[in-house]
Amino acid sequence: MKTIVICSGGLDSVSLAHMVAAEHELTRLVSFDYGQRHRKELDYAAACAKRLSVPHDVIDMRSIGASLSGSALTDDIDVPDGHYEEDSMKVTVVPNRNAIMLTIAYGIAAANGDQAVATAVHGGDHFIYPDCRPAFTEAFDAMQRAALDGYADVQLYTPFVHGSKGDIVTAGAKYDTPFAETWSCYKGHAQQCGRCGTCVERREAFHLAGVTDPTLYEDPDFWLEALASKENS
Repeated sequence: MKTIVICSGGLDSVSLAHMVAAEHELTRLVSFDYGQRHRKELDYAAACAKRLSVPHDVIDMRSIGASLSGSALTDDIDVPDGHYEEDSMKVTVVPNRNAIMLTIAYGIAAANGDQAVATAVHGGDHFIYPDCRPAFTEAFDAMQRAALDGYADVQLYTPFVHGSKGDIVTAGAKYDTPFAETWSCYKGHAQQCGRCGTCVERREAFHLAGVTDPTLYEDPDFWLEALASKENS
């Protein structure tokens, strides 16, 4: 199956890219610059494309992202520390981001004769992000099939939508994903902070998968405090 992968440069999407390259026919990576507070992850996406010997398209969505205001990922709003499933993390939602990105990716797939668009949404995203839930991905796939009816046959590939981030780490390890060459942190410092929701979730995922985490964190042990706080709340 000729498949393009939406790749942010993070742990999830880079692991998915390596899995697709091994199991299907990876044709390209597509990344998006939507005005996020730092672009470091795009460098990791570019490195992944080079490593897997596929083209890398970076779509400039900055003018669109400027209108999707109110998120800590695009505005001058502090990124909260803590576990991903805390209500405080809702400030990291960029409204309709995945819907917009997927629409563009489907167009790219149709234009290039690809058969699938792969995205690494997973069960851990469901609490915070409505456009990562199965109800959304299933409805979106049906909508796009209608939009491209008679022109192209492109399906949405979401192998982790009912799984966990730990499942992604397990799959990534199986396909020799260089985890140290991925960037998850929302803060964009010299090292990943270890305190924001996505760093905590990343650290927890390696623990649950029983895989050594090669990531250098500014605060490598904060995830334990965040997890205990969530369980006691």
